[in-house]
Amino acid sequence: MISVHMKRQSPRGRLFVFEGLDGSGKTTIAHAFVRRLRSWGWQCDYVAFPGKSVGSLGKLVYDIHHDPRTAGITSVTPTSLQVLHIAAHIDAIESEILPALNAGRCVVLDRYWWSTWVYGVVAGVSKDSLDAMIQVECVHWAKVLPDTVFVISRNSGANTASVMDRQSLSQEYAALASRERLKYPVTQINNDGTTADSLTAVMGGLPNQQQLPLASAAALQRVPLVFTRLAPAKPTIVYDTYWRFAAERQSVFFARLAHQPPPWTSDPILQEYKFTNAYRASDRVSQYLIRHVIYDGDASPEEVFFRTILFKVFNRIETWERLVREVGTVSYATYSFRRYDAVLSKAMSQGERIYSAAYIMPSGGRSSEDGRKHSMHLKLIDRMMREELPARIADARSMGKAFELLRTYPTIGDFLAYQYVTDLNYSALTGFSEMEFVAPGPGALNGIRKCFSDLGGLSEADIIKVVADRQQMEFARLGLTFKSLWGRPLQLIDCQNLFCEVDKYARVKHPECAGVTDRKRIKQKHRLNVTSIAYWYPPKWGLNDRINMEREHVSTV
Repeated sequence: MISVHMKRQSPRGRLFVFEGLDGSGKTTIAHAFVRRLRSWGWQCDYVAFPGKSVGSLGKLVYDIHHDPRTAGITSVTPTSLQVLHIAAHIDAIESEILPALNAGRCVVLDRYWWSTWVYGVVAGVSKDSLDAMIQVECVHWAKVLPDTVFVISRNSGANTASVMDRQSLSQEYAALASRERLKYPVTQINNDGTTADSLTAVMGGLPNQQQLPLASAAALQRVPLVFTRLAPAKPTIVYDTYWRFAAERQSVFFARLAHQPPPWTSDPILQEYKFTNAYRASDRVSQYLIRHVIYDGDASPEEVFFRTILFKVFNRIETWERLVREVGTVSYATYSFRRYDAVLSKAMSQGERIYSAAYIMPSGGRSSEDGRKHSMHLKLIDRMMREELPARIADARSMGKAFELLRTYPTIGDFLAYQYVTDLNYSALTGFSEMEFVAPGPGALNGIRKCFSDLGGLSEADIIKVVADRQQMEFARLGLTFKSLWGRPLQLIDCQNLFCEVDKYARVKHPECAGVTDRKRIKQKHRLNVTSIAYWYPPKWGLNDRINMEREHVSTV
């Protein structure tokens, strides 16, 4: 077992790693990523392990690997071959990678020591021997860890490995990713779509983008985006309001976080009415779910799934806490329909609301024994568990596939399935990028129609991808300062939610702009609440250490 333990140093540059099976398309995506960073004005070098540069040790090792006869060698044992790879890695680390990082350049590395481990294990090399080799390489990394490792996978397309080897290699990559994501961010990217789609997912998987060298506004407007132009979609005046709202709402978030006295904004609409955060995961209910439901308790896939779905069906903190008081530890291992149903029935008889008002939950109607909605939902969750949905979700190759699995269950439409898969993805059950899939809800559809007079043939999902991809350019165009979530840019789910919030905001700001439903009023008024939240996000995002450092800095000022 690999036992690499290093504390991250902070060279001036950034290290991004692309890993995956041969034929997964990782090299193509890595090159596209380099072009994207360079177009933003960032200095960026592409380096491949073992290396193909003429005259380099890596080129010699590459040739020996693929045809030993070119070096006058009849054959090379698998163990000896991996030792050669390690030597080539160290040569590139010392001669190319560390000098570039120390000079403030970004390095995009095609393969890492991960390949040595994965391909070595499948080839039958002793794990003890591989561990010793990798320990030597890590000494030469001088305690530098990747800012992100992108693991690229593809179900279709060319692959030089046999079917059996592909399965073994994939399993080793999955196991290694699970272990290593505890030390640095690891993002899994499915490459069954276009390179542009995968690149969008990669850009959304950057946890610390804010610390990259900043490009000028002019450079940002030259970015070769997946959607380089809005045309033929035609934006309205509400489109600019979308970006101004996002920037101001996020400014309110950080003002509250800094314990500044209210009001936190001069915007009269934001002062009077209630709006969710720019980032979905920052909302009070999402924060409770992440910290007190998903990551508090048995970490097995079955229990995490059970707790998450049970909480989200009601989406109400008070309902969850009542269940905890009445039944103790919420667990599928001790789950009893009658007991849970009795607790919720009692709450209703006492006049308590058990469902959140955030969105309408469909009723089971006559499918329930007594017509009670909560009884139907408890049985639905039990059915999911009995049909091993947690395991099937964990095995899903993409967020879209997991969405489809949830969508097959009664009363779960597109909107709920997308919300649920997003919440499950906060856990370690899945490792999807939030940039790979989106399913717009009714509020977002209304907001999109207000922001665009004509979609120009694009779908609403395409429009959300457009704005997510263009966010930096649009903020720069409008001269807005948008402080991201400790370097994490707006994801598709956040942009989808913002359309929903702008639909409401525009009812007051732009009453002349009608959406699909043509609603005129905002129902919920803002209630002053100065209670602070100790923000904590999914560990795999790599944000919590940075938040803690910021808190410590503020407390000493």
